Amino acid sequence: MALMTGEEYVESLRKLNLKVYMFGEFIENVVDNPILRPSMNSVKMTYDLAQLPEHEDLMTATSLITGNKINRFNNIHFSTDDLVKKVKMQRLLGQKTASCFQRCVGMDAFNSQYSTTYEIDKTLKTNYHQRFKEFMKLVEENDYTVDGAMTDPKGDRGLPPSQQVDPDLYLRVVERREDGVVVRGAKVHQTGIVNSHEVLVMPTQAMKPEDKDYAISFSVPTDTEGIFMVIGRQSCDTRKLEENADMDLGNREFGGMEALVIFDDVFVPNDRIFLNGETEFAGMLVERFAGYHRQSYGGCKVGVGDVLIGSAALAAEYNGAAKASHVKDKLIEMTHLNETLYACGIACSSEGYPTDSGNYIIDLLLANVCKQNVTRFPYEIVRLAEDIAGGLMVTAPSQDDFRNEKIGPYIEKYLVGVSSVSTENRLRILRLIENLSLGTAAVGYRTESMHGAGSPQAQRIMIARQGNLQHKKKLAKRIANIKE
Repeated sequence: MALMTGEEYVESLRKLNLKVYMFGEFIENVVDNPILRPSMNSVKMTYDLAQLPEHEDLMTATSLITGNKINRFNNIHFSTDDLVKKVKMQRLLGQKTASCFQRCVGMDAFNSQYSTTYEIDKTLKTNYHQRFKEFMKLVEENDYTVDGAMTDPKGDRGLPPSQQVDPDLYLRVVERREDGVVVRGAKVHQTGIVNSHEVLVMPTQAMKPEDKDYAISFSVPTDTEGIFMVIGRQSCDTRKLEENADMDLGNREFGGMEALVIFDDVFVPNDRIFLNGETEFAGMLVERFAGYHRQSYGGCKVGVGDVLIGSAALAAEYNGAAKASHVKDKLIEMTHLNETLYACGIACSSEGYPTDSGNYIIDLLLANVCKQNVTRFPYEIVRLAEDIAGGLMVTAPSQDDFRNEKIGPYIEKYLVGVSSVSTENRLRILRLIENLSLGTAAVGYRTESMHGAGSPQAQRIMIARQGNLQHKKKLAKRIANIKE
């Protein structure tokens, strides 16, 4: 099975024995839970689109490991064309779901692991790369969704992992056996973990020799003994529990999810370990993953931005303000900002180059510029959308009020915009803008734009490293005819 259908994916999740908690209760049925189901639907879309001939070129690829046709989310990039198609695929899925579709982290982890394990083996004569290729065969042949897990709780940010008061605040090896290791700790902000078959763990930062136990990378099934997930709370999340919830959700079908994932003495067999104490390579893995994931934001956030821009344009039309020059200008600015993000994603992909392993990495400077812009532009796009929408976006009565036999007709009468558009449709588009700006989808658009793939300062550090100021100063000296 190289490609699962969407329904096959759903049924595969039912077979997992996940340990998931939400609102203080154990969740027996993750797949059909009304709060979690929209996030699964978003992942399901990555499978559904891969079945459609019109999207085959973007959604699928030919594996250079197995030779099989695979979902592009499980692809190792071996050309700049692969890198560009990745971004285009992400924009398409953002447009289709208006939310986070959760498989990007795994895809970015695959590619950073592929080249890093190759270079570890070349230097230290280990066999991590072959292990990782065997793991990728498993993922490709079963069309698994894999959660990439990098971010540790970190505790006191002023202290390295090995000097924390509580040593478990970075995930670490607590026991080494002949057949594997036992790990303990946690990963936070884990996108899509409850919708994944495997979790691929990586260190969160560069390590020093004294942090050897924290320089660990591995993959295990998400229902492995000792793994527990605690679902993160999102704004407006309990609206999904309301009877006949529809209008008030804004986006009733799709969504995202994040979780705190606890590793309570989890055993990892040797054949699933891809880094084990080689601290000198932790930084390489982190840097490459961060670069790939910052490239991703030039696709996924742009697709969601397309939906938000369209929603703002409809709100203006329904309000009777579409012809106002300032509204037109705001929509132009939103489009300009969104396409600038896309241009960055395409640029860092087009400027990609092969690593020693043969797989392609993006231009790291441009990828970090891309993500730096993503920490800013979506906030302005949201601000302009809220400006165009008006205050009714957050003061509108509920769906139950609108359906109420007595007060519903008054809402219909007094909250109408242009006469050619129903009050219900006006309220629906305002709820979608609310969802994208403030509600559950804001996790996958606005706030994630700030902190996903590293907060702003992380990109600025990389821009400083990659900016090559010495080269630029030499250029200036030559033009100014400065001789030293």
